[in-house]
Amino acid sequence: MPLTLLFLHGWGFDSGIWGDVAERLGMFSHAFAERGYFGPPADLSVEGPVVAVAHSFGTMRALADLPEQCLAIVAINGFDRFAADDTFPGVPARVVDRMRHRFADDPARTLADFRSRCGAEGAASDIAGTALAKDLDALAKDDRGREASQFAGPILSLQGDADPIMPPAMRDAAFAGAREVERLTVAGGGHLLPLTHPDHCAGMVRSIVDRVK
Repeated sequence: MPLTLLFLHGWGFDSGIWGDVAERLGMFSHAFAERGYFGPPADLSVEGPVVAVAHSFGTMRALADLPEQCLAIVAINGFDRFAADDTFPGVPARVVDRMRHRFADDPARTLADFRSRCGAEGAASDIAGTALAKDLDALAKDDRGREASQFAGPILSLQGDADPIMPPAMRDAAFAGAREVERLTVAGGGHLLPLTHPDHCAGMVRSIVDRVK
């Protein structure tokens, strides 16, 4: 069976974030997982060989439910855990908890503020608050380090050195327990590399597909 690129978006966004990247990868089959923040969800069951291409929180989602024949993961602005504790230099827990409390009071404004901090425009007016709240809780509580360490294939971690969401220490610590991880940095890149650097992202996907196919 031909290889499929499975695209997974992050918190507060949808599969539209992949438009420019996917256009540059038209030689491959595509599947887009949709979390359902702004419309119907689409959690896909993909058969045959797969490379997961995940943005931000989408990487935690990918690790939580990897397709059986997943050959590699391209983690763009990605991580296997988000909130910091004594063992991991992530986003301070108080920051995440404050965001959860604000979201409970005013989901639309909290989402708009987050997207603005990322450098994106506002989202659709109709949001699925329950889905967003559930995944915000996952950002606060979940740790997919074990799944990352058990994954047999390579993980390519592509980060921006000007990311306003992920602290530098967090970017360096992501996927620390993985069997095979390659770290690359985009100078001046922020937290929306699929939108701001689609050529770079597509090139990284092609390079890892060439290694594993």
